[in-house]
Amino acid sequence: MTRTPTRAEYCVIACAEAWRGNGEVLASPMGLIPSFGARLAKRTFSHDLLLTDGEAMLVALDGTVEGWLPYRRHLTMVTGGRRHVMMGASQIDRFGNQNISCIGDWERPARQLLGVRGAPVNTLNNPVSYWIPRHSPRVFVERVDMVSGVGHDRAEAAGATRFHRLPRVVSDLGVFDFATPDRSMRLASLHPGVTVEEVRSATGFDLAVAEEVPYTREPTGEELRLIREVIDPRGLREREVRA
Repeated sequence: MTRTPTRAEYCVIACAEAWRGNGEVLASPMGLIPSFGARLAKRTFSHDLLLTDGEAMLVALDGTVEGWLPYRRHLTMVTGGRRHVMMGASQIDRFGNQNISCIGDWERPARQLLGVRGAPVNTLNNPVSYWIPRHSPRVFVERVDMVSGVGHDRAEAAGATRFHRLPRVVSDLGVFDFATPDRSMRLASLHPGVTVEEVRSATGFDLAVAEEVPYTREPTGEELRLIREVIDPRGLREREVRA
């Protein structure tokens, strides 16, 4: 297989890497690209991951039911750190505070969104990563309008850092982490074809950037085959991410 990987395929790889080394935890990808990433991770380097049908069953890669996951058991996993979620974000700030609730003042918002959902519990008890398909200053903001998922600064202020972990943020431009002294967001890798200047101009806060930023790793030939022929043969990934 020789065709050059697309931007969407680099995003799948970057999302898959979020679950590397997690062991037997419930992978909870929210969205198309994260779902492809979780399935790729389980097929290749994170075989112990548990996948769910989104309702009440644990399923194998072919959809075969492997176990029962009733809601009460699911909640136990959520509060016990046995789950790694990859959520979306309508807004995210430099410390990883996430907003999926509303845009504007909470008492009279300009736009009502999903609500906080389970984001506070998720972020304070489990590893939580984020997937953002359209990197822009409207999403990567200086300060979120409302905190749904808890970032590093607020977790520290509340004395709730023991189980708080934000492994990575993946966007259509690159991969980001919080490996800085003040736990603010850092550009960890660029997807091929993207420049540091492009990322900076699409980010609404001062992003930490090293002198040399690596590119997101190349998919192997087998990973490309799995993405194209097994996981997403219809090419839906290309509709969500376009270079």
